[in-house]
Amino acid sequence: MNRAQRLREAITGGRGARWHPTDALVRGLVLGVGMVVLGGLLHEVELVLIGAPLLISTLVALVTPVGGVPRVDVRRLPRTGEVGAAKSSVGIDPGPGAEVVAIRLPVAGPGIGPVHLLPAEAGEVEVVLRRDAWGEGVDLRPDHLVAGPDALLVYGPVTAPERGRLLLPPVEPLPAGLLPARAAGLVGAHRARRPGDSVELRDIRAFQPGDRLRRIDWRVSLRSGDLHVREHHAEADADVVLALDTRLDLGAEVGDWSTTARGAGARPGGSLDRAVRAAASLAAGYLRQGDRVSLVDLARPRLGLRAGAGRRQLLRVRHQLVVCARWVGWASRPVLRPEQVPHGALVVVLSPFLDADVVELTVHAARRGNAVLAVDVLPRPLRPDRETPWGRSALKVIELEHDVRLEAMRRHGVAVVAWGDPISGALRRARSARRVVR
Repeated sequence: MNRAQRLREAITGGRGARWHPTDALVRGLVLGVGMVVLGGLLHEVELVLIGAPLLISTLVALVTPVGGVPRVDVRRLPRTGEVGAAKSSVGIDPGPGAEVVAIRLPVAGPGIGPVHLLPAEAGEVEVVLRRDAWGEGVDLRPDHLVAGPDALLVYGPVTAPERGRLLLPPVEPLPAGLLPARAAGLVGAHRARRPGDSVELRDIRAFQPGDRLRRIDWRVSLRSGDLHVREHHAEADADVVLALDTRLDLGAEVGDWSTTARGAGARPGGSLDRAVRAAASLAAGYLRQGDRVSLVDLARPRLGLRAGAGRRQLLRVRHQLVVCARWVGWASRPVLRPEQVPHGALVVVLSPFLDADVVELTVHAARRGNAVLAVDVLPRPLRPDRETPWGRSALKVIELEHDVRLEAMRRHGVAVVAWGDPISGALRRARSARRVVR
């Protein structure tokens, strides 16, 4: 017998997976027989009148056929879902002779839920499942107990297996054209530097052999006396690299930074939670425009995701974000390899930026010629540690060092923005600053 079996036997008293009599059956038999016999010996009619109904009801319950193996199955519970409420159902097959089913079901909330008493004819029960946090979690554990007539024979209690879902990070709506990225592909919604076919005028030049006649600008040609053609910008796609810093998961309470969050996944409202939500929203915005998006885990490069486009890529990115958050933990140094960043790609670094290593990595990506956006996901406002008299002073030092790191990235041409602030303006200012420096 393994450890799980021993634990199940300890919970159910060794009687879980079979029909067995309850204490009420034993008391009914003993008291019924005892009162009838004692009343006959003492010639007390009152004792017989009290014990006879008790004995008869117990015998009737024993004569009623009860058997089979009751089944409780969870139906219509998808393996993945979205944050919020979802409906599922639990099918109940109590078997012949059963009268009452006691089953543990949630009521529009997370957790294993309270116990509900249902008639054996219920058949199927709809339940509302709700989770407001993305990631893996338990939604339903239908522990149950089936009772026969008068609850004198019961099957269980049975500890059912836990049923959970993988909830994908939510996608927050972002405005179209949220980031004026530098183009690197063939087709897409961004403007490239090379000439091509689009609706945006690039230049008017003299006609050359090989130009199409439909590109001739007749107004300029008649005015100058020579043929001139319209030249348009090519529409190109952008390569976007989402670099996620999973080394730290920090909340607004500075005193809790040394502790880990309970359970698997990210701390609700913490830096990793904000980073994952931001990455999912940015990926959805770029993929909607036809761009190519890849994912890089700065702490564990093997958990990255190759570039792709379309709805399927968004689903892959959201799934992989949950995987990356599952392995949150400190790494010696963040890693962003050159082969993970295509030439001309936009690099989006999502981090709380509380150490110099991730700042150096971000600046190095900008020096390689890529447009870099640093998204600060540190929760604000931070609250000092109340258990030490130096809490406010330590918080002041942390905030000053954090501001110095952000300013250092700005001086190197990195667009820095806190998640929730407008992004397009920060990128335009960063690109203008880089052109002035050059």
